Amino acid sequence: MMENLYAQGSVVFAKEAPTKKLTVRRYAKRVYYCIVQDNPTQKELVYYERELTGGATSPAV
Repeated sequence: MMENLYAQGSVVFAKEAPTKKLTVRRYAKRVYYCIVQDNPTQKELVYYERELTGGATSPAV
């Protein structure tokens, strides 16, 4: 059984701000640490899985 729905590098959207693209940087202890794509220098945003939608996986670099 897969523990997390969104893999590292996936593009997701927060339900609270559906127009803001986020990239999953890390998943730890049932929490997703995300970077805002338009502003990568901004502090990381932290969400539970139920607060996110989307999930287009970006290609591995």
